Amino acid sequence: MQKMPKWADTILIPLFSILIAFFFSGLVIWAIGKDPIVAIKTMVNGAFGNTNGLGYTLYYTTNFIFTGLSFAVASHCKLFNIGGEGQAMLGGLGVALVCLAVPWPHWTLALPSAMVGGALFGAAWAFIPAYLQAKRGSHIVITTIMFNFIASAFLGYLLTKVIKREGGMAAETARFPEGAHLPTFHEMLAPFGIEFNQHAPANISFVVALLCAFAFWILIWRTRLGYEIRAYGMSETAAKYAGIKPARIVIIAMLISGALAGLMAINNVMGEAERLIDNAVEGAGFIGIAVALMGRNHPVGIVLAALLFGFLYQGGAELSLWESIPRELVILIQALVILFTGALDNMVRRPLEKAFMIMGYKSREEA
Repeated sequence: MQKMPKWADTILIPLFSILIAFFFSGLVIWAIGKDPIVAIKTMVNGAFGNTNGLGYTLYYTTNFIFTGLSFAVASHCKLFNIGGEGQAMLGGLGVALVCLAVPWPHWTLALPSAMVGGALFGAAWAFIPAYLQAKRGSHIVITTIMFNFIASAFLGYLLTKVIKREGGMAAETARFPEGAHLPTFHEMLAPFGIEFNQHAPANISFVVALLCAFAFWILIWRTRLGYEIRAYGMSETAAKYAGIKPARIVIIAMLISGALAGLMAINNVMGEAERLIDNAVEGAGFIGIAVALMGRNHPVGIVLAALLFGFLYQGGAELSLWESIPRELVILIQALVILFTGALDNMVRRPLEKAFMIMGYKSREEA
């Protein structure tokens, strides 16, 4: 039985949670002797005030859309996939190997091939924890956490011993060929007479991320496989009774989850760095968990939540630069948003449910 309208659950609860988080963030900023209003203005201007800041905001947003969708697929199957970080790392390896293997003549050929490489490597890294969960009963949380560390060590070894750029000192591959460079927003919008900062890293991967969000919606709510994933997540016993094979659904859901995490590499590896570097993921796999939780595992909510965290990342960097606010405080603000939208969800949910009950709201079942 629903105690409030669906729109209130997906919009009002996250909105109030964010406002509470910003309120307490403002108190912290005020406590260190800074003006909270000036801080908010600095963040907004830094993230959206010019095309350079907007380009970085959309770049971070793209990463978080991919990792948020990755976690959401597994979550619909009641699997807590914390391995998005490692799966994105291995996705970067897949993208790099594809881009370096062929002297690509144009990005329109390189991008689909790199997407396949990133998705396959990400899915492959998710397969082992999925198999252990489905066949051996190993807990998905433990195995995916451990596989993050294994992925980091494995990739570090490859970047220093195997695929390191010849003659270079840094742990990175050679730069990708010119034909594997993705068009930035500057190049995409120039033919329409729209000016966009040429140094901003936002690129066509943002469009790909939005298409993946739409494909996610079709998969989960418009296909038989999506129904099976949701049915298993609602009740394993009922799913078995309906003829759904648990091991099959667990493995498929995790493969899709890993593939989406691996696809993130087309943005940070292929689109921005144009080579594979160590620690290219930069925690986006973990932020994707918060993005999916805030977005209620729905693609529209995930895109909006990813934009919020993109704003926090870019706006926080500007805040640290121009207002001399410690970077640790910016991380605290991000943590407060995660805390109130995730761990303290019921603090906002219960008062709203009571408010709708007082107003006489009735769910469809009651009606």
